[in-house]
Amino acid sequence: MTEVVIGIDVGGTFTKYGIVDKNGVCLREKFTNTEKFTDFDLYLKNLQSEIDKTIQTLGADIEVKGIGIGAPNGNYYKGTIENAPNLNWKGKINFVEKLKKFYPNIPIVLTNDANAAAIGEMLYGGAKNMKNFIVITLGTGLGSGIVVDGNLVYGQDGFAGELGHFNVRDHGRECGCGKKGCLEAYVSATGIKRTVFKLMSETIVESELRNISYNDLTSQRISESALNGDKLALQAFEITGHTLGIKLADAVACTSPEAIFLLGGLAKAGPLLLEPARRHMEENLFPIYKGKVKLLLSGLTDTNAAVLGASALVWKELQN
Repeated sequence: MTEVVIGIDVGGTFTKYGIVDKNGVCLREKFTNTEKFTDFDLYLKNLQSEIDKTIQTLGADIEVKGIGIGAPNGNYYKGTIENAPNLNWKGKINFVEKLKKFYPNIPIVLTNDANAAAIGEMLYGGAKNMKNFIVITLGTGLGSGIVVDGNLVYGQDGFAGELGHFNVRDHGRECGCGKKGCLEAYVSATGIKRTVFKLMSETIVESELRNISYNDLTSQRISESALNGDKLALQAFEITGHTLGIKLADAVACTSPEAIFLLGGLAKAGPLLLEPARRHMEENLFPIYKGKVKLLLSGLTDTNAAVLGASALVWKELQN
């Protein structure tokens, strides 16, 4: 009998899920639509149906031990998603309680998607044997999971560690959370797009990016242009790395991590982002931390990092 868990990553457009064994091998990985479901109960019934069909393809020699869920604004203590700005369902969603009706006999654990990524990094990625590290997810927004002394930091209400909502500009860019000047409005796949368009409006530097509309521009295209020597794209990465580096130096002063890992679409830019971020972090570190903190790309695979993180969450619970 092969013991497995189900890892679920809830996104604004799609929900990814996978069947994962103890070694972090994803036996099956699928996705279903999130965006088209305005009714949460219909969404959950569809998700449960798709998961069960996928489990059946693995045959009878499978034992599902638990379900781990990574979700925006996920509350570990309550098993809820609360006021997630990029989901159709507003207010407090009792995700675990409702999913338990379909799977009453196995543990179900939910947390913030970046927290799940941090547990995945600990079990399957570059943070093996580390007890103090931070994972930064750079997608549409900026998420973060903080591990101190081997334990994920949740805080008194389950929402600790939101580095993406550090303030970097007083009365700055509007953020999806409703505040102005948040880090994720500057450092994310969306944030670097906004930086590019700001540079285009303020300079006359020639750039191939000027021929692309805002909705068609992606962080990958900005990366490609930077690698081709596009001056405006390179300047956008320098500005983004500068902002990120300064705030990572602040985070280091709070938790003194051994390493900080970057994960997600914008992190795929690799050295284009790592080099300026590392340089500006080091320049702004409190002297006792200088030269001690590694800034690295995630050791999780690109294809199923979120699913692995969610599955690692429940494997860790089962170990405990």
